[in-house]
Amino acid sequence: MSTSAELLAVAIVLTNLALLGSSRMGGLVRAMVVQGLAIGAFPVVAWAAGVSAWAVPFGLFAGAIKGLVFPWVLMRTLRRTGVSREVEPFVSCGMSLVIGLVAFGVAVWMGSRFSLDGMAYPTRLIVPVALFTAFVGLFLIVSRRKALTQAMGYLVFENGIYLFGVALVGELPFLVEFGILLDAYVALFVMGIATYQINREFHHIDTDRLSRLKG
Repeated sequence: MSTSAELLAVAIVLTNLALLGSSRMGGLVRAMVVQGLAIGAFPVVAWAAGVSAWAVPFGLFAGAIKGLVFPWVLMRTLRRTGVSREVEPFVSCGMSLVIGLVAFGVAVWMGSRFSLDGMAYPTRLIVPVALFTAFVGLFLIVSRRKALTQAMGYLVFENGIYLFGVALVGELPFLVEFGILLDAYVALFVMGIATYQINREFHHIDTDRLSRLKG
């Protein structure tokens, strides 16, 4: 196993736990930065282990998008809306951490059921981490009130899908992965605009309050 790959996997797990356990928007965005850069580094590590050379430029591109561009858009929207915390989420941060730890255990068990013979990536942790990341993204979407936090959940969920696909299929065509990144960027861009407009119109971005609007 590659020590570098294992360290990247641990970093992604820690960022997932930080996303579950923090209510500060700034802290959430910083966790997204670390996670995006770590995920972008995985193809580079795989290339060092023998995967095709396209992994290097693609990994650098993915890391720049996920670790720099997406967080920049999120931070810009945060400044415009003036939101600093996730107040009274549907599931508290403490309980979210407990659920996350249980989910990580389940992800490790599920990952052990996969046949990883001939896997391109130099660590067996990658599949459990990918499954755990996808779960954290879905959990953030359904357990948080702020539209921006839900947008982060969407991006984390996409990170899990990306990590799972690239890890198991080392020769996945570049255009397929580029399409996934492009879809995520467009979705985030639209979410940012919509969130800003909602905040300007209603002076809040709590989705549960918006669901009570009539007519």
